[in-house]
Parts: sequence; C-alpha cells; structure tokens
Amino acid sequence: MTAKRSQSKKAATPTKSAKRRVTRSAPPKAGFGDFMKQAYAMELEAATRYAEFADQMEVANNREVADLFRKLAGIETLHAKKILEQMGWKTPPADLAPFRWEGLEGPETGEHNDLHYLMQPYHALQIALRNEQRAAEFFASIARRALPPAVLDAAREMAGEEREHVELVKDWLARVPKPEKDWDVDLDPPNFND
Repeated sequence: MTAKRSQSKKAATPTKSAKRRVTRSAPPKAGFGDFMKQAYAMELEAATRYAEFADQMEVANNREVADLFRKLAGIETLHAKKILEQMGWKTPPADLAPFRWEGLEGPETGEHNDLHYLMQPYHALQIALRNEQRAAEFFASIARRALPPAVLDAAREMAGEEREHVELVKDWLARVPKPEKDWDVDLDPPNFND
C-alpha cells in the first residue's frame, strides 16, 4: 500500500489559506458603546469558532489539538467577559446582529478549511497567530479612522492588546515542535462510505 496524502496540498497545509484573506468590518456606528459591542461580537465569534475546531478535532480523535483549541476558546471567552465587565453590562448585548464583516469571517475567526484531521499543535497555533494578527490590524485600522476620541482610544488600546497576544502566541509557538515534513501522510486514512 502506498502512502496517500489525505487532502489536497492546500488543505493539508493549514497555515496557507487565511494569509490571503483581508477582513474589514462595516464601519462601526459613531458611538463608543456600538464599537464595544462590535469588539464583544468579535471575541465571542472567535471563542465559538475555536470550540467548533475543538469538536472537529475530537471527532478526528486528535485530542491534543482539540485540547489546545479548547484552551484558545477559553482565552477568547475571557476576553469577551472582560469587555462585559469594562462596559458594566450585566448580560451580553442582545443586538449583536447588525455587526457583519466584509468577507465571510470576522478578523479573529479562523477558517474551517484551515483544519486537517492530522494537524498538530504547531498548526493550531499558526491559526491562532494569524487570527491575533488580523485582530490587531482590524483595531489599528479603526484607530486610523475619523471617529470619536473614545472609540479611537479604545481601538488603539485593543490593537495593543492584540499585538501582545501575537507575541504570546509566538512565544508559545517557539516551545512547540515543528511538524515533520510529511505530517499529513496517513497510511490508513479514514474511509467514509455513503
């Protein structure tokens, strides 16, 4: 039996697909509260997506990466809770529906096609790194707009926090072994029958 590549090279290399994606939001409304709702929605979406990724890795019996994605989901949930506390909101805002992204995904949300059932922690952290980099650029771009000072100050602060997250993920990546060249080779790939 010959070794098979389980998916196309694009899908087999989770670090490539999101590099070309540019995420922008529809311009936030002028108010500080609206901006913070958008920031909250972004953190919540990221937490939800990481939890979805964890579920998918559990289905693939890739527990190590599933645990890492669960940890990332927990971190993003803490960020969302921090916004609730900062704003003095006792419950999450009910009107998050108006926030839409120019594109399919929010700035801090990884794409499903970045996953591979054999991916390793290194790959999961690469996804997290790209998400944090996009989030930092998203907030930095808002800070360059003609918006009220409170929004600009909050955007600059959040961009700084996301840049700190970038550095934390880079530090984490430095402690995780890089995958072998043929990490995606599976001599006995899953069989799906209809």
